[in-house]
Amino acid sequence: MAGKGEAVIFDMDGVIFDSETLVLNCWREVAECHGIRNIEIACHECLGTNSAVSKQIFLRHYGQDFPYDEYNAEMSEVFFGYASGGRLKKKPGVEKLLKYLKESGIKVALASSTREAVVKKELEEGGLLGYFDEIVCGDMVKRSKPEPDIFLEACRRLRSEPKKCYVIEDSYNGIRAAHAAGMHPIMVPDLMEPTEEMQGLAETILGSLYDVIGYLEPFLPGCITSENGYQI
Repeated sequence: MAGKGEAVIFDMDGVIFDSETLVLNCWREVAECHGIRNIEIACHECLGTNSAVSKQIFLRHYGQDFPYDEYNAEMSEVFFGYASGGRLKKKPGVEKLLKYLKESGIKVALASSTREAVVKKELEEGGLLGYFDEIVCGDMVKRSKPEPDIFLEACRRLRSEPKKCYVIEDSYNGIRAAHAAGMHPIMVPDLMEPTEEMQGLAETILGSLYDVIGYLEPFLPGCITSENGYQI
């Protein structure tokens, strides 16, 4: 059950940026070049995890001799060719939501399994870096999602109790991690549709970031009401 909150923690890929679809398409390009079969299955399993866990998932699917580092570097080169220089698309409603939280005085953090250098570069190029009070990345904690470490570290830095934090996630592993941390998981699906497990772990499942504003309004103090009744 929802309670009074004081902070919101965002995932990045698939929540702030429409990057998961692009990563999948880049892996498809690499897979076509090298004859890698069923790439979508491995990529979907990797959603929400850090690079070390993703590598182990690929090795489990394709064997220990699979040249993951080489192919992942190739995929990254293709990805940044499409996305660098601020060309990475933002998810609809993200700027409105971040502005609403900022103007309402709500503490905001980012907890992304992506490496710190990439996270900060993409946020800066997207004009979003200034919205976040704290940023915790996959190379800053020992254990990847679905373990709760990254969210607990974000709470520690925000000086907030987990039970007072809402988490916005799109991936199964992210929802599992937020639930394990004792937070309020809000699922906004991206590549993967909600399963029965997700319906049990998430506090709510919403269709878009626009819906998050209306959902959070009763639980967060200091909100500014817009003409349509939502917070801005």
